[in-house]
Amino acid sequence: MAANNRRMSGKKGAQVGSGGQRRRGLEGKGPTPPAEMRKGHAKQRAAQAKTRRATAGRPQPRRGGGRSSSELVVGRNSVVEALREGVPASTLYVQQFIDNDERVREALQLAAERGGINLMEAPRPELDRMTNGLNHQGLVLQVPPYVYAHPEDLVAGAHDEGRDPLIVVLDGVTDPRNLGAVVRSVSAFGGHGVVVPERRAAGMTAGAWKTSAGAAARTPVARATNLTRTLEAYKKAGIAVVGLAADGEAEVGELAALHGPVVIVVGSEGKGLSRLVGETCDHRVRIPMPGGTESLNAGVAAGIVLYEAARRRS
Repeated sequence: MAANNRRMSGKKGAQVGSGGQRRRGLEGKGPTPPAEMRKGHAKQRAAQAKTRRATAGRPQPRRGGGRSSSELVVGRNSVVEALREGVPASTLYVQQFIDNDERVREALQLAAERGGINLMEAPRPELDRMTNGLNHQGLVLQVPPYVYAHPEDLVAGAHDEGRDPLIVVLDGVTDPRNLGAVVRSVSAFGGHGVVVPERRAAGMTAGAWKTSAGAAARTPVARATNLTRTLEAYKKAGIAVVGLAADGEAEVGELAALHGPVVIVVGSEGKGLSRLVGETCDHRVRIPMPGGTESLNAGVAAGIVLYEAARRRS
């Protein structure tokens, strides 16, 4: 009997049920979602890139990511000039009991005509606090954060148009007016955008918007976390990377690469291209200057090369 008891004690007890998991596992999971909704699918990435291109450059509420911080334009002349040039703005602050001169009237009229700009009356101490004590003269214009594109979006935009990419990359250019001038030239000569580094570089401020003379509204500016890696990615995509340098091996007019997909890299007037960026370029070319001038600013240099590229493509 002892042996029988041992055998009986080794028997399995009652089994716990699956709770319906096996039955649910046999059920269908419903229709397969479209490719654009599947995480990691190539079509979803393409749809996301298209959305980024559509919103690039538009002022939107800051939520982090590819956006700059908001900016204040201060003073009557500066505010009027910004409104004349179409700099995107969200709010015009007007001091209570302000002396109503011609510039104040024009600012109010332009803001009303533009639409979408909030008019706010504020006491002088509040405007002093907002501007950290700057001489605002009773007018302060708030410029919303600029929405930067992704460097890949510029290539995708060119392909959407059925054209070879023509892109300008700025290396170490810190003057917003130079950035605005480059954006204007890219727009004028049929380019597909400008890339700037995330750090130690000019961004799309109100000054850059004004210098672009409206071109910033139709020409995307992308921001790169690492400029060298961005250029390497462009090269892998089959795009020639051309750097402008005073000691370039050839002149711009001799470069055949301008006929096809090309990225033009422009450095600062003083320092030129940084070492790593210069080493990443496929070609280093110079602009002939028989007049004896040693260098050109980024806006002028980019305009010359863009003209040459546009001439050949036409």
